[in-house]
Amino acid sequence: MTVVAAGAFAVIHLTQPDWYVRWWYPLKHEQVIREQARAYSLDPALVAAIIYEESSFEDGSVSGAGAVGLMQLMPATANWIAEKTGGASVSPEDLKQPGRNIAYGCWYYRYLLDRYGGAEAIALAAYNSGTEAADSWVAEARSSGRAFDSALDIPWQETREFVADIEETKETYRRAYGRELGVVP
Repeated sequence: MTVVAAGAFAVIHLTQPDWYVRWWYPLKHEQVIREQARAYSLDPALVAAIIYEESSFEDGSVSGAGAVGLMQLMPATANWIAEKTGGASVSPEDLKQPGRNIAYGCWYYRYLLDRYGGAEAIALAAYNSGTEAADSWVAEARSSGRAFDSALDIPWQETREFVADIEETKETYRRAYGRELGVVP
């Protein structure tokens, strides 16, 4: 019986039917994700993937480093965003509000995409590790006469895995929640 159950679980894990994926990959705040993704010309499945990887959709999440909310924004970064967008300064408690956090996170990710010429992997690396680190990795790749490759050029394992995980999770959200996110699965 145990062998049969283990075999059934293995088959489900390998085939990943939608109900199984939805169980492992939650989705909340779909309307806000769709609206903010549209406002900043982002893929809603990518936004959902960032939220999942950063906070597992836990609204009030705070990291050990002090990043806050669904998209795990540092308070200093959020205040920089507020300054750039003409808003008032924000507190860590403000960043726990899903609407504000997703709006700021989407604005910031759009800023990073624009900064790096639309290169998603570099923008994701910068989202995770900061622009200073990402700039140095891009410069090092260019000085070697080649294009940036996240698998080769990101020396920090956490950031390399973050970029790879986002790419995989984005496709998972597109497939499992295509209708809710307004994307074609």
